[in-house]
Amino acid sequence: MSDDPSQTSGQTSDQTSGVIPPKRKGIPRLIAAARYSLAGLRAAFASEEAFRLEVLVLVVGAPLALWLGDSPVERVLLIGSLLLLMIVELLNTAVEVLVNRIGPDYHELSGKAKDIGSAAVFVAMVMVAMVWGILLL
Repeated sequence: MSDDPSQTSGQTSDQTSGVIPPKRKGIPRLIAAARYSLAGLRAAFASEEAFRLEVLVLVVGAPLALWLGDSPVERVLLIGSLLLLMIVELLNTAVEVLVNRIGPDYHELSGKAKDIGSAAVFVAMVMVAMVWGILLL
């Protein structure tokens, strides 16, 4: 991952130097938000092995869910559980990045924040296993 935050956050160098750009409105705001979101997905994919594995699980699991789900509700639950896991992983990654931004020194609260984020990912994984197990077994 690059040391330049503007390359990973989708924001301009003016934003990283403390100058806040004017807010966009309407369609330009939606386009900018989509660009920032895609930059976040790219950054997570580039820097987080767990996120890459979860993308692989989604790429394999979504077609399986469409094939194995007996009803639209089952298909939504199967795919939705995988998407929720990815959302939780993205939030956990954001927590880790923020904690690392504060500084490299160990602090009990930093460790606690990272552990809680990791626990959230674990709970999401248990939920995926439960949803898939209950619906398909």
